[in-house]
Amino acid sequence: MEDTPILKLLLKLSPPVMLALLIQSVYNIVDSYFVAKFSGDGLTALSIIYPIQLLMLALATGTGAGVNILISRMDGVGDTKSQNDVVKSGMFLGVVNFVVFVLFGLMSIKDYYNISSNMEGVRKEGIMYGQIILSFSFGMFLEANCTKMLQAKGNMVVPTIAQIIGAVINVILDPILIFGKFGFPQMGIKGAGIATVIGQWVTMIIVLLNVLKYYKFKGSIDLKSCVKIYKFGVPSIILQSLYTFYIVGLNLVLKLFTEDAVAVLGIYYKLQTFFFIPLTGLQQVIVPVVSYNYGAEKYKRVKQTLWYSVGIACSVMFVGIIMFMVFPRELISIFSQQENVLNIGSSALRIISTSFIPAGFVLMFIVYCQGVNRGGYSILLTVLRQVILFVPLAWLFHYKGLFYVWFTFPATEIITALMSFYLYFVREKRSKKSLTLQ
Repeated sequence: MEDTPILKLLLKLSPPVMLALLIQSVYNIVDSYFVAKFSGDGLTALSIIYPIQLLMLALATGTGAGVNILISRMDGVGDTKSQNDVVKSGMFLGVVNFVVFVLFGLMSIKDYYNISSNMEGVRKEGIMYGQIILSFSFGMFLEANCTKMLQAKGNMVVPTIAQIIGAVINVILDPILIFGKFGFPQMGIKGAGIATVIGQWVTMIIVLLNVLKYYKFKGSIDLKSCVKIYKFGVPSIILQSLYTFYIVGLNLVLKLFTEDAVAVLGIYYKLQTFFFIPLTGLQQVIVPVVSYNYGAEKYKRVKQTLWYSVGIACSVMFVGIIMFMVFPRELISIFSQQENVLNIGSSALRIISTSFIPAGFVLMFIVYCQGVNRGGYSILLTVLRQVILFVPLAWLFHYKGLFYVWFTFPATEIITALMSFYLYFVREKRSKKSLTLQ
């Protein structure tokens, strides 16, 4: 952290985190690929439920982050008793999160699809898939907390292996259960849901067995520990949840034109995973590197971390631009062969890809602000990007037509990037310990 060259440090720490995040994202992508081969309505149904899956993931991983922070702190002071309380409380909150989310989800899933789609086939298949992944989401909620418990002890290998095994099982089971192979009945989208939860439960069992090796469950479920877990986890939950709500908003705007546009948005979010997830992994690496060197007053290394990370991010996004500009139709055709989807998607990918470079800068700057004690700026930029701009701009653009709605992406990212530059170079210029660290 202190002496290793920044670029070398970033390139060393980032790949394992990126891999783990990509594996977590594979479930919806694989489900969508096979379901699209079975049913066009099924693909749209999965596009609509994607925000709900992100909301579940936000609650699970945010709570897990709180568990991780508390266990690490208890380790630092050698407080074994409190650590045991946190472990047991973390397990309890995994159950609480599951119960609350499944009850709320099952009560609202039908209304959600009625609002999001006018097509009976889409609503029917989406509700069926949603009921399965909600009812059996216990595996995902408990796995998230167990994974963070292992990572708090420095064990990054077991969670990654567990996620790989779960993802592989999902990939194997999807075509078997969806299309009815090897004696299994043809289940369609229902089979995709079953394959997903089986993969999640296998992952959960693997990490849980390893947690039992690391921790002695002698603690008690402690209200103070539960409150502290949520105290550290809620900011992450809120920021991730904002992403969910703007996708729902965009879906509702696109539905005004055609549900094929909703399917295109869902396909885009699956394709962009391969470019944005590496940036998310880089974000997770930047925060501790910046925080450490900022605390040590090594400001040159802090600035290097920002600009090297921006360089890496923009390089990754440049590859995304090339792919989306040159091969949009081929990329869309991975998930759908419908002519209308291909036509809408081709223009959409080309337009959206123009937002990639400013987005790369914005995403790096947001976490950089967290590392240099400017958390308020991080929240401001996140809210500006995901709440104030995205959906309202989409609504304004929709008056010009569907083609113009896709300009929401570059417009939002450019405005947010300009605000980031303003905060970095102008507003902080007079600060003694400014973001520019001059």
